[in-house]
Amino acid sequence: MPTLQQQGFVEERSKPARGQARSDDRLRALVQSWLDEADVKLDGDRPWDFRIKHPKVLERVLAEGSLGLGEAYMDGWWECERLDEFFARVLRARLDDRVRNPSLVWRALKARLINLQSVRRAWHVGEVHYDLGSDFFEAMLDPYMAYSCGYWANAKTLEEAQVAKLDLICRKLGLEPGMRLLDVGCGWGSLMRYAAEHYGVECVGLTISKDQAAWGQKRCAGLPVRFILADYRTFNVDGKERFDRIASVGMFEHVGVRNYKAYFSMVRRSLRDDGLFLLHTIGKNRRGGGTDPWIEKYIFPNGELPSIGEVADASEHWFVMEDLHNFGADYDKTLMAWYERFEAAWPRFRERYGERFYRMWRYYLLACAGTFRARTNQLWQFVFSPNGVPGGYRRLS
Repeated sequence: MPTLQQQGFVEERSKPARGQARSDDRLRALVQSWLDEADVKLDGDRPWDFRIKHPKVLERVLAEGSLGLGEAYMDGWWECERLDEFFARVLRARLDDRVRNPSLVWRALKARLINLQSVRRAWHVGEVHYDLGSDFFEAMLDPYMAYSCGYWANAKTLEEAQVAKLDLICRKLGLEPGMRLLDVGCGWGSLMRYAAEHYGVECVGLTISKDQAAWGQKRCAGLPVRFILADYRTFNVDGKERFDRIASVGMFEHVGVRNYKAYFSMVRRSLRDDGLFLLHTIGKNRRGGGTDPWIEKYIFPNGELPSIGEVADASEHWFVMEDLHNFGADYDKTLMAWYERFEAAWPRFRERYGERFYRMWRYYLLACAGTFRARTNQLWQFVFSPNGVPGGYRRLS
């Protein structure tokens, strides 16, 4: 028989357990009341419902916000078949505003106080993300290896959408045989290869990924295409080299607000006075707010999405904004197409990358698709001229 003291100890230990159960029930009820606004159920049976696999997952998400949500998924603490639709519903209902994570405030402040995209730090994203292996990206992307939003106006496949995007850029720039094109952040050279093959232009591309430069140069053999491994700030410092046209596709997201003026200054000193510059970038609806902490930690280190106002503020000293085209909804289709290819190719890469990487990459592609479906992220193409196009610029769509 236990002593009275022992009985008291047992009783003391049991009270917090019952209290914890009540606390967990209240937390679950609170979170469900929020999710009801998005038509999402905890432990529901629909593809977009949130299925709990660990008893502390809701506590972790409320304590750590977006970072905790993503890391908990990577750890297998929750499951959802259609992450894309889960995020689209949650963001449409603006439930992200309910969970105010102090780290977001710090990240927004840090981006203003510290140059997270300095020349030294700029190479980090190339090493962490773009140098994962060109064969991995080749399995996920289209034959041109375009790692940016496709243009789906008349396209039915990823290949058609990416060719349509590349051709749209060439036509917006008015490329003609004999012109010189600078591609800032050229990736594996999809735009340069297409422009050289179909428009007869000479191309120079800047990249911070050794893997991209080596793969792209090999694929562009025999074409007037040259890759330069360099940060944009160190290119053409004296302004002696001029190009007829400049494009930057899916790279501006890595520049950072503290470097926007340096970026536009480099473009201007490298562009002929009668030239055109096309900027293709993901953007956010409102300035400020910092970068999503999970994306920043696991996918694009030191990344930062611009707002339209921030682009306008940074460019107005050097350029006239001739055209602005938003086709952000097309990124939803692009990301879902990448995801389908990633899933199909995954058995080839499972041993190299492992299960945690699989869950990370799945979360990245589908969560991002949800942000564009909810229209909280945008995709813009700006066309700039140094002095204004005589008679006006006409978009070719």
